[in-house]
Amino acid sequence: MDTAFNRILLKLSGEVLAGANGHGIDFETVDRVCSAVKDCCELGTEIAIVVGGGNFWRGRSSGNMDRTRADHMGMLATTMNSLALADSLEQMGVDVRVQTAITMQQVAEPYIRNRAVRHLEKKRVVIFGCGTGNPFFSTDTAAALRAAEINADVIFKATNVDGVYDKDPNKFADAKKYDKLTHTEVLKNNLAVMDSTAASLCRDNKIDILVFNLNDPHNIVKAIKGEQIGTLVRED
Repeated sequence: MDTAFNRILLKLSGEVLAGANGHGIDFETVDRVCSAVKDCCELGTEIAIVVGGGNFWRGRSSGNMDRTRADHMGMLATTMNSLALADSLEQMGVDVRVQTAITMQQVAEPYIRNRAVRHLEKKRVVIFGCGTGNPFFSTDTAAALRAAEINADVIFKATNVDGVYDKDPNKFADAKKYDKLTHTEVLKNNLAVMDSTAASLCRDNKIDILVFNLNDPHNIVKAIKGEQIGTLVRED
């Protein structure tokens, strides 16, 4: 079956993996997400994943701790999530590799761009841990960077809302949902898609972003097939 995208970068927040618990890893949720990823692989799409670590640790909420050290702890949290995703995918028969931006050879491959691309060409799922490997950069920025490096067609930003709104739909009944936006509009209006560094990187490298709801993980499959869901961010 034809799909709308050949290679995608799926950005998952750590909070998504916590499910209703709000903290740690809910393995039923992980399995549901990985089942959808498997379905996409079977359609022939090449998939890379960047996952956050907010279900374990949020460096910005670390009080008086040194920001660099707090961010390093967050990178370790993303590695735990990456390994959990990899384990679930492997149990489903999906070939997967974890690559980390901080070297930890006993548990994952080091991030090497050419090796990551080769894995994707062989239809292996590649999970990128540790963000960019640098403090002060979010995992959204890591997603934008990795998407540019592997020449992904699009970033799938899977969230807990069904797209981008002009204001918080959980607080305002009159919040307006956008079907399409440009990166410039996102930056100008300070819309909650990605942080400004990530959004700028996507704009400068002409990387589209599709924002959609992951409460139903099958939305990943719908997006792969080109169905109209969420909000598409694309520069004119």
